[in-house]
Amino acid sequence: MTSAAAQTPSTPPAGEMTALLVAIAGARDKQLFAKLFDYYAPRIKAYLMRRGTSAAAAEELAQETMLIVWRRAASFDPAKASAATWIYTIVRNLRIDAHRKTLHPLDTNDPAFLPEPQLAPDAILHNDQLEARVREALRQLPEEQAVVVKLSFFEDKPHGEIAEQLSLPLGTVKSRLRLAMRRLQPLLGDE
Repeated sequence: MTSAAAQTPSTPPAGEMTALLVAIAGARDKQLFAKLFDYYAPRIKAYLMRRGTSAAAAEELAQETMLIVWRRAASFDPAKASAATWIYTIVRNLRIDAHRKTLHPLDTNDPAFLPEPQLAPDAILHNDQLEARVREALRQLPEEQAVVVKLSFFEDKPHGEIAEQLSLPLGTVKSRLRLAMRRLQPLLGDE
């Protein structure tokens, strides 16, 4: 029995699915996508269930996979992989992501997920005044010191990276920061 004779009408050749995916990428044809979806979605679900995913989760992952296939069809390259290989790579990645989420679920009580508290009007006014004082103090610095302070404190760059960006020796960057801080201290006080 040849491989062509072994194929049933419900199992199209791999090349046909690859051509179908290429056509979807080019035409964004919903009818062609429905054909691809009808073929792959149940197979993806069965694949996931064989690997221990619950039926509900497998259904959700299959839907998500096919949505990604629709959105990223233009990035499919038939020279690199067949449609099945490309689609099952998406499935595999989604399954790994889902597994990671179950291992490390998000703790919604974590303070990082809480919204920032609203500042009282007097605190907002204080912050605005402080920001104006800092801006004015920075304007009073020599340009070479102000640049180093801005890169260090506002862009949070390490001294070595600042030295590289400005083409300066590391010692020069540190000296400019020290001089700037000495000049800013009397202007800003404890702020």
